[in-house]
Order: sequence, then C-alpha cells, then structure tokens
Amino acid sequence: MTEARPDAAASASLWERDAEIDAITQAIDELRVDKASPGSVLVFTGEAGIGKTALLAEARRIAEDRGCTAWYARGGETVASVPFNVVRQLLRPALMGLMEGETREYLGDWYDIAGPALGLAEPGERPADPQAVCDGLVAAVNRLSRRTWPLVLLIDDAHWADQETLHWLSAVAERLTEMCVLVVVARRPGEVTGEGTRHLAQIASKARPLATLRSLTPEATAGLTRATVGEHADAPFCREVWAVTGGNPYETVELLAKVQDSELEPAEGSAAELRALNRTARGRGLVARLETLGVDATRFAWAAAILHTGISVEIVARLASLSRETAAECADLLTAARILTEPSPVNRRAENGDLEFVHPLIATAVYKSIPPGIRTAFHGVAATVVSESGRGAAAASRHLVEVHADGDPELVEQLRAAAREHLAVGAPDAARRCLERALKEPPQQDIRVRVLYELGCATLLTSPATTVEYLRSALAEPGLDSAERVDAVFRLSQALLHNDQLEEAVRTVDAEAARLEPGPARMRLQAAHYMWEVIHADVELSPTHCQELSALAAACTGKDNSERALLILRGFDAVVRGENAEEVVEFCDRALVNGRLAPGLGWTDSEWGIELLLMLAIAYAYADRLDRAESLYTEALRTYETAGWSGGHLALAHAYVGHGHRRRGRLKDAEESLRKSLAFAERVGRGLPLHWSSICNLVDTLLARGHVQEAWEVAEEHGFAPPYPSTIVLPDPRSVRGRLLLAVGRTEDGINELEAAEKAAAARGRHNTVIAPWGGDLARALATEDPRRAAELAVIVRSRAERLGTDTAIGEALRVEAYLATGKQAVSLYSQAVTYLAASPSAYEHAAARVDHGIASRSAAEVNRGLTLAESCGADGLVRKAKEALARLL
Repeated sequence: MTEARPDAAASASLWERDAEIDAITQAIDELRVDKASPGSVLVFTGEAGIGKTALLAEARRIAEDRGCTAWYARGGETVASVPFNVVRQLLRPALMGLMEGETREYLGDWYDIAGPALGLAEPGERPADPQAVCDGLVAAVNRLSRRTWPLVLLIDDAHWADQETLHWLSAVAERLTEMCVLVVVARRPGEVTGEGTRHLAQIASKARPLATLRSLTPEATAGLTRATVGEHADAPFCREVWAVTGGNPYETVELLAKVQDSELEPAEGSAAELRALNRTARGRGLVARLETLGVDATRFAWAAAILHTGISVEIVARLASLSRETAAECADLLTAARILTEPSPVNRRAENGDLEFVHPLIATAVYKSIPPGIRTAFHGVAATVVSESGRGAAAASRHLVEVHADGDPELVEQLRAAAREHLAVGAPDAARRCLERALKEPPQQDIRVRVLYELGCATLLTSPATTVEYLRSALAEPGLDSAERVDAVFRLSQALLHNDQLEEAVRTVDAEAARLEPGPARMRLQAAHYMWEVIHADVELSPTHCQELSALAAACTGKDNSERALLILRGFDAVVRGENAEEVVEFCDRALVNGRLAPGLGWTDSEWGIELLLMLAIAYAYADRLDRAESLYTEALRTYETAGWSGGHLALAHAYVGHGHRRRGRLKDAEESLRKSLAFAERVGRGLPLHWSSICNLVDTLLARGHVQEAWEVAEEHGFAPPYPSTIVLPDPRSVRGRLLLAVGRTEDGINELEAAEKAAAARGRHNTVIAPWGGDLARALATEDPRRAAELAVIVRSRAERLGTDTAIGEALRVEAYLATGKQAVSLYSQAVTYLAASPSAYEHAAARVDHGIASRSAAEVNRGLTLAESCGADGLVRKAKEALARLL
C-alpha cells in the first residue's frame, strides 16, 4: 500500500495506487532517455471520486521532479460544448508566453490555421477545414515538444472534453511514435456518446494496458481513517466508514472531514451516525447543506456553477447581483464548507480565476439544483458578461443556447455570428448547435430561411443527411433571393450525392432548372445534372446523354463559369468515351481564361467544388497533355497545403499528383505521393471514393514497378476488390484489379475481372483504352488459350486508340498487337510502338516497349536503352527483365 504522507487526507486517493504510480514513473523515465524517445499514452479509468485527479497531480509532481515540462487541462460537464476548450487550456498558456513572432516561428505555416482555434490569431473569412485545424494543433504539439522536451500532457475528465479536443487527442495518440510526448488521460467510463466514444476508443487503443481504478479496500480505508481522525479509531468504526463510502476516496475524505467538524467520537457507538453525515457529500444532501449557508451563499454557488471556469469574486458578484463585500463573504463561507476552494497550484490553469469547485461531483450537484427558470436567467446574464468582456459571440454561445426562446431578433443575430466564428476556427458541430438554437427562438421569416440555409452549409462536411433536411426546408420557404436559391439547390444536390441519392440529386437540379429562364443560373444547374451523372460509374445514362451535353457545350464560349463548367464536362465526357483528343483539349482550353482557372473556379472556391477541376485535369492527362494536367495537380496541392485543407481535399490532391508522376513514368515519386494520399484518405474514412482513388493508383504504380507482392498486400489490407464504388475512379479499378490477379498467378480470376471491366465500360460507353486498359491485358491473358479472341481484342484496342489519337494510346495498342505477333511482324510492331511512345509523356511504357523490341529483334543495344529508361523510372521489375535479356543476348 502507498505509504501515507504527512497530510494523509490530502493524499487519500493515492492509497493502494502503487501499480499506477509505477506505470507513470516508468513512462516518464522512458521519455527522458533522449529526444528521439517515442511518446506513449496512459489512460486511467474509474468512477467519480476514485482518485483520477490525484493520480494526474502525482504524475505532474513526478514529471517535474525529473525535469519534465508538464501541462494540465480538464474537461467540464457544462463546457463540453465549447470547441477547443481543453486543448486551449493545454497549449495556449505556453504559446501566450512567447512573443507573437516566436509563436509564428513555432507554428510556422500552421499559425493561420491552428492559431484561431487556440485563440491566438483572428480567424479568416472562410470556414476552416476541421481536419486541417486538427493537423495544425498536432503540429503545434510536435514543435512545442522539441522546445520543451521532455513534455507531459495531462488531461483530466476527458469524458467531458469537447469534441474538437478529442479529435485532436486521438490524432496525437496516432502520432506519438514520432513525438517525444507522454499523454496521461483520466476519464470516467460510459459517459460519452457519438463521435466522442470513437475518439476515446482510438486513444485507449494506443495506450499501455492499465486496470480500471478500484475502490479502497477495508484495510486502506481503516488506515486512512486512523491517519485522519486519530489512531484510536476502532475497527467497527473503520469498517462502517468503508461500508458507507464503498471505499470511494473522495467520499471517504469528505466523510472523515465531517467527522472532525462534528467532533464525532471514532468509535463503534458513533458508527450509526456516519450514513447521515455521508449524505451531505453529494446530491440532495449537498444541496441541503448548501442551503444552510444562506440565500446569498447559495446564489454565489449557483453563479459559480454557471460559469464553471474563470470563477472570480468580482464576476460572480455581478452575475448573482451581490455586492462585492457580500460576494467575498460568500466565497469564504463556501470555501470553509469545502464546496469551493482556491485552484491547486499544481494544476492551476490560466482561466481558473480565484476559485474552483472542490470536486466535479459538487459542481454537477450545484448546477442541477438551480431551478430551471433561474438557471436560464443566469445563463442570459452570463452571455452578456462574456460578450461585454470582449471575448466574442462564440465564447458567449454556450450561455446563449441555454436562454429561453422568446423571439428575440438580437439573440438570433448573436447566435448566427457565433456560428460564423465557430466555422471560421473549424468547429462546424458548434456552429450547427448555435443555428439550431436560433431556429427555436424563432427568427422572423425572412431571417428563418437564411438560418436554414446557413445550417445546410454548416453541416455539409459533417452530415450530408442533415444538410439535405435543412436545405430542403430552406427551399420550401420564401425568402431566399435567386442567387441564394440556386446555390442552395446546388449544395442540396451535392449533399444528396454524398448521401448516395444520385437520382434524387439529378431530379432536384432538373426541377429547379426548369423553373429558371435561360442564363448562368440555369446553366449552373444543368452542369450539375451532367456532373453528377458523369461522376457516378453505375448510373444508367439516358441514350441521349452525350448528345444533350454536346449540344449544350457547343453553344458555350466560356464567357462565365456556368459555360466553363459545361465545357469541362464535355471534355471529360469525351475523353472517357475515347473521342478525339484534340477536340477534348479544345473543350478544356475554352474553359480557361488566359490559360488559367477563372475567378470563382479555384481549388478552394465552394461554388463548384473540387470535382469539376479534377475532371478538367483528368481530361488533359488522358489526352496526353500531361504538362497542363500536372500544372493543375500541383496547383491543387499547393493551394490546399497553404490553406491548411488536410482532409479529403489533400488526399485527392496527393493522389492526382501521384497519378501525374505515374503517367510520366516517375514511379518512385508516384508511390511516395500516393502513400501520402492514402495516409490522408485513411483518416477521412475507408470505402470513400477518395480512398479508392489512392488505393487504385497505388496498386497500379506498384505493379508498374514490379512490386507484385507488395501490390497484393496493399490491395488485401485496404479491400481493393468488389464491390466497387458507385463514383467513378480513374484508372478503372476493375482493369487494375484484373491486372493484379494476373500478376499474382490467378489467371482465371484475372480474366473474369477483365471481362467484367469490359461489360462495365461498354454499358457506360467508356472506350478510352488508357483509362480502362482491360482490353490489352485481356488479350495478353487469352493469347494462348483463345488466340482468336485475343486477336479480335487487339483490333478493337487499336481502333479505339486511333480514334482517341494520343501517342500513348496508339503506342500501347501496338504493344498489344506485337505481343500477339511473331517474327518480323512482332519486331515491326514493337518498333512502331517505340516511335509513338517516345513521342508520348509515358516514359515507363516507352521503356517497356524498348525492352520488348530489343528482345524481339535480339538487339542488346535496344534492350540496354530500355534498361536505362527503366532504371530512371524506378521500374524494378522491368530492370530485372532487361538484365536477364541482356544476359541471354550477350
């Protein structure tokens, strides 16, 4: 048993905690080995009053005794809705101690992204990407840990931490192998719901195994009792203390304090009175004890519970309508009654103020004891106090949402302003809560429809189903002007698309477009119709789809963004169908302004979204205009990194940068970019189209490199197999999967997969032989068992490649024909393939054609040229093939 310290009562929660203290000490000592030591997580779980806070205080003492820096923060039941509350407590004091220039230096590129969330910088005008803000806060910890090594982060009452902090904390836990940081978390079990549960589970999965904290044994309770009230406490009395408190350390300490206050004799004859004394420690008993202190003291305690943090006599006096002198007297009374106390110097936080509650159990009991009407009034006054302190609408919003609905226009505007502030720092859930409360006020009709519209916009990234509900409601009511209405319809169709309701998305834009006169607004919705149809791989297109899109685009000159969108869609549709590449490029060029993206069509502009620009880049890429495609890909990556958009947008940007490298034959660079893309995509969620884009391109690249087993392992780990996503993924995943199966020797399965790719491509009219290369691989697979079918396929591939007209497509088609030919015919076809591919941007395919041509013509010089190209590409499998061929030829 942990030995009692001189103040035994103060350390009651450390009795029988040797294993936990040993775990803390070991983790701290490992952290201190050197600056390359990996971090770790300790999670202490137990019921209220079990001693979690004491363990964290002990962890801080041990850390500081060993030369570590330790920062402490605590969640709170009434402030769990305040975004970034706990992470601000942890990091802000350290950063605020620096000059602004130093803070900028430590946060670097993340200053403008993470700074607003920490309250260190003004937010921008655009909504911040929540994932980017989380990444910025992780980067802040990483950089601060280098400055303040070794660093220990202590998070108490994590079950009451805000959603944004838990997201950040789970991300930190994932990265601790790269950071020399120890994270110590204390939480109660079972008090979290929704996303918080998932985040805490992720944190726990990275933690060292620790048992749930247990209550004190009868022996420890007896030892604590005698250390507190005297060694003369007899055994029956000590057993009754344990029976009454259940060995809960907090309740034991409180009960023994009351024994001392009442001068109760610690003997068997007094044991019967312990239960009555214990009832005053929590719940109704605590409230009754509070009421005995008087009306003023009760109001003071209520006001303190409303504030939760930053409890100062001056602010509480104002909130409770007490004079400064009376408030000071109340503070003394409540401190003497062990309801309030001065903040612990060990765990003091910047916003603690003069006082804090002795225990969260007391704070909860006091808050819940406030009559509902008075509680609401207190929150109203608190909102005013916070607003007048200059902390802004967002800081006051937790109080505003508790105020009685009374049709107050000013309150509605305050909540809307708070929502904008929350969005600007990357807290869309907090914005949603404010706007939903604004609806209950209720706002006037002309404002109500805008609140509904703002709600739809606020939830687009987090809940497509909720977005659908609010935007439909906004569109069903009068009040939106024409531009707002079109934007709402477009966003609604986006949400329906992400909610897997494609047909409804198309019907929505069609219905609104039918009500509009010809012009940019109508054309925007018409473009959305074709965009959603083109994006989805499984939707059955109307027989006139292509003709209708062609007719619309034919009349477009690119005078506005609606026309530019239709030109991009036409170019993308044409390249996927395998139409002439020169015409594809013409459509795409007409969508640009002086060779650049038009204003309003940038990578971070919300009017059209990322899909349209990716279509433009893809159309250029598969029309063999890789220079233009790569310019767009790298612009996207640079834009998102600068803006701090590190969620799905950055995953796609890295995926398509990798795609550009793959098409160029820069296979090592492609693999590096695609692995970065996959890391971002994994954090957003598996099974999404962006995840498929990362995996498909990575598997394709690994196969090109000759890393077949690694490609198979990646595919198996990430579920790269049927069923395929409904949204289009390029290159065609069925074709890539078929090639993978052939490469690992599962020939029959590979042929079946490629034949399925053939049917899917035919159903959608997708005949670009580079986007969907099933034909060439299937012809090679059937060369021996069905040469006639293989020859027919080769003819089809050649015909479609010539229709597209790119050097890459024709060169690859000639390689297929050469593979099926023999003798001089094979040599001639390989020679032609080399000529076309040398003029194409596809260095890997060019290298492969050189090697095959050299083997067919028995030319060591030609094989050697192919070997040199293969080495520059990083195509290890092709390098091995070339070297083996050279060994035979020489």
